[in-house]
Amino acid sequence: MERLVTVGLPVYNAMPYLPEAMESLKRQTISNFEILAIVDGATDGSLQYLEAVRDRRLRVLIQPNRGVTATLNRMLRECRTPWLVRQDADDVSHPRRIERLVAAIFEHPDAGMFYSLANYHPGDAAVGNFRCSRGSPSGLRRIVRSGYLLAICHPSVVLNVDKTLALGGYRVGLHNEDADLWWRMALEQDIRFISEVLVGFRQNPASVSACNLADQFVAGVYVQYLLLSHLWELTPRRLGEIRSTLEGFFPRALLQAKERLRRFNMHLAERRTGSALANLAGSIAASPKYVVRRLFDEILPFNRVMNGVSPKLFLERKDALWS
Repeated sequence: MERLVTVGLPVYNAMPYLPEAMESLKRQTISNFEILAIVDGATDGSLQYLEAVRDRRLRVLIQPNRGVTATLNRMLRECRTPWLVRQDADDVSHPRRIERLVAAIFEHPDAGMFYSLANYHPGDAAVGNFRCSRGSPSGLRRIVRSGYLLAICHPSVVLNVDKTLALGGYRVGLHNEDADLWWRMALEQDIRFISEVLVGFRQNPASVSACNLADQFVAGVYVQYLLLSHLWELTPRRLGEIRSTLEGFFPRALLQAKERLRRFNMHLAERRTGSALANLAGSIAASPKYVVRRLFDEILPFNRVMNGVSPKLFLERKDALWS
């Protein structure tokens, strides 16, 4: 049977988590898929580990460090199957993940993208699921057309390679290159949601997003600005030109609450219970409203989950943002 999917692993200093990620792929309930690992200038033992893996499905490519966006675009170009399954080198695929994705592809072969739920890993220590938009392709498209971004766990995604490349792939120079791709995909193709937890997402303290949360906030608002520029047929400016305006869109207390809540789960995963509870208390103190809203997103599966700030804020500062 012809292979439909390739699991793509961008690898940069992924030890000690990389072996667990690879083992999760070896334990899949079906084996008819490829694994493409691109080692992006890693300086730890990641390459040596991959070279020692004995699995005919694994193909390893090596390049100087180019960053995650360039690596993902190369992965799309190098993929030898119609579909690319995203997984980061510190995350895990649950055993039925590939089987479930292949079934979804057969059911909806014309889709541009699929994604699933993801729980925080390791599941016996961390709590909860990744905050995630849910709905039909038309429902997700309505969120985007209303000016908000989709909340999707990047490592839970499977992309139609040709359709993603036709959109231009991931745009270089954006810290939130995934959210930018989601809105472009939603406007042009069907995005299909799989209502199952298929991925274990590790909140790694050394990850780019964990180390640069303030920058991630600004980058996310800038991606929303690009979306609104498209919807309103306005010419967007570069981030550096409008950064100070965008920084005023979210209160410092909200940023602190989000950061402390993320630390709460990271420290739980490291079994540092006292520190975890202290961070939870700090998050509640910084913004009780944010913590309650995050809890509602977790326990109400049909809650309308989306990312971004009110588009009215952009209109109020239109002259500063688009002049």
